[in-house]
Amino acid sequence: MRILLVEDDRRIRQDVQSALAGAGYVVEAVGDGEDAWFRGSTEDYAAVVLDLGLPGLDGMSLLKRWRAEGRGFPVLILTARGTWRERVEGIDAGADDYLPKPFAMEELLARLRAVLRRRGGHAAAEIAIGDVVLDPRQMRVTRGGTALSLSPQEYRLVSYLMHNAGRVVSQQELAEHLQAEHYERESNAVEVLVGRVRRKLGGGFIETRRGFGYLVGGD
Repeated sequence: MRILLVEDDRRIRQDVQSALAGAGYVVEAVGDGEDAWFRGSTEDYAAVVLDLGLPGLDGMSLLKRWRAEGRGFPVLILTARGTWRERVEGIDAGADDYLPKPFAMEELLARLRAVLRRRGGHAAAEIAIGDVVLDPRQMRVTRGGTALSLSPQEYRLVSYLMHNAGRVVSQQELAEHLQAEHYERESNAVEVLVGRVRRKLGGGFIETRRGFGYLVGGD
């Protein structure tokens, strides 16, 4: 899954980016509000981790602008300003969760997992489709109780499709959420990757809608 991280403090940005990457996310990190606005307005992200105290275009204005444009990705706010009034303003502006600084990285990851689950309509910590179970905390996929040996890319593919169960996901969208921003999205890399995952998961779990994309959990 591709995450946009917006944080002007370089040390915090690097630490959070490292933690997100270690948890299996594809991360684009920026420290400027205007750059973040452009990316969020023109690119597809699974979620945004947003600091409020940005130079130039501040985080609250940025969030309101995205929501006014109809951008619906989940937003997890980070801020050193922790009064209840500011938290209420952030939630009312369209934030999905709010994490005051300083914070434990484990809590940030847990809150991000939660907003991503809610986005896909999942309440439980694990996502189950038939006998396939995704555990984002352990970055593990099992089928019939047996853990599958997946590469990081294979895990990200299964994770993204399961978080978006019941919806057809195009090859381009998958490519955007599986690789860094300079990935060759016109190649057949996604098709090859889906083939590898199918061999490990067994047939029938990932359905191809020819000309449209891939689907799991369809009728």
